[in-house]
Amino acid sequence: MLRLDNAQARRVFLDRHRLAEVPQGGASGNDLLSLIESLGFVQLDSINTVARAHDLILFARRPRYRPAALKMLYEKQRALFEHWTHDAAVIPMAFYPQWHLRRKRDAERLRRRWQKDRRAGFEAQFQVILDQIKSEGPVCSGDVGKDETRGSGGWWDWHPSKTALEYLWRSGALCVVGRDGFKKRYDLTERVLEKHLCDDLHAPGEAETVDWCCAQALARLGFATHGELAAFWAHITPAEARQWCQRELAAGRLEQVEIIGADGSVKLAFARPGLDEDPALGGAPTNRLRILSPFDPALRDRKRAERLFGFNYRIEVFVPEPQRSFGYYVFPILQGDQIVGRIDMKAFRDQNVLRVKALWSEGKVRWGKARQAALEAELERVKRLAGVAQVVFEDGWLRGSALHHL
Repeated sequence: MLRLDNAQARRVFLDRHRLAEVPQGGASGNDLLSLIESLGFVQLDSINTVARAHDLILFARRPRYRPAALKMLYEKQRALFEHWTHDAAVIPMAFYPQWHLRRKRDAERLRRRWQKDRRAGFEAQFQVILDQIKSEGPVCSGDVGKDETRGSGGWWDWHPSKTALEYLWRSGALCVVGRDGFKKRYDLTERVLEKHLCDDLHAPGEAETVDWCCAQALARLGFATHGELAAFWAHITPAEARQWCQRELAAGRLEQVEIIGADGSVKLAFARPGLDEDPALGGAPTNRLRILSPFDPALRDRKRAERLFGFNYRIEVFVPEPQRSFGYYVFPILQGDQIVGRIDMKAFRDQNVLRVKALWSEGKVRWGKARQAALEAELERVKRLAGVAQVVFEDGWLRGSALHHL
């Protein structure tokens, strides 16, 4: 059985996530679309302490990237669509047929769940909303149900028409065609997409979708357990992924491999035959230091990140400030094949400055002059994405090892 030591495993994983190569190249149009296709999707998030998650994910791989390029692909060229994986994401339009199963399952699952935990009456608004959009054009949630009582704004207290909008989107009758600020704008799917994409009669069946989900997830992970394959797109169940692995293994299209974790532990995973000849094993990733989004595809599976990199991380946005170990929104720092630190920083656009509040090194990493110079070079790049002119390090910003705070 093939065994990958920890360094080899990290190299393969970073290569698949486009973090092993030097961050350079085109960052708009087909170049940007090709990058998103290789990642599979890009998670959307509204928090903008420095830059929104989707922008930082793309910027970390292509420093010439600017948000207008994604907006052009999504809203003007219709090369991307928005739906759910593990969370809201923009996804290449070529993958739209593979979301048929997700839309079908969401239609059944959400109706049952939302009948229990949302305000009553949302189902009665389905046709009302469809008729409104047909006659008026795309709408945001504020344009519908204007006579309905607004709640706190949390997902648990949406007004019925907002719930109906989300349901019609998740189940396929509507598409999100863009955002005003960060508010979704919905239109009729039949008016947005080419007819063959809307035709459920020719949509992939369950078996074809399971095969696509597992094969495409494995291509983007390099090696994975059946649970990790299921979680990648979050369309299919772990049981479906397990059965796929068993079939592929029996057919000789998969093999089991041993993956050594950062702590020396061994975990079995599946891989395509020939992983021992993968080019990623032959060379170290670029040593370019870069700051990642907490929602970067390489880190969103926190357990996998901890197993491969020894990186114990949780987002503390919803943790009361006195109970936070690090900060409200702390960014991981990647250099080579290591997570070398985490940084608490925020862009104050009214002051035209990016303020570094704190930085913790990871494990036994030393924060010497060379690494500091690499950090400062990266912050100079990041400040342009954030739209500010200056970087300021606050007093006491270098805090020592993260291990002491966990």
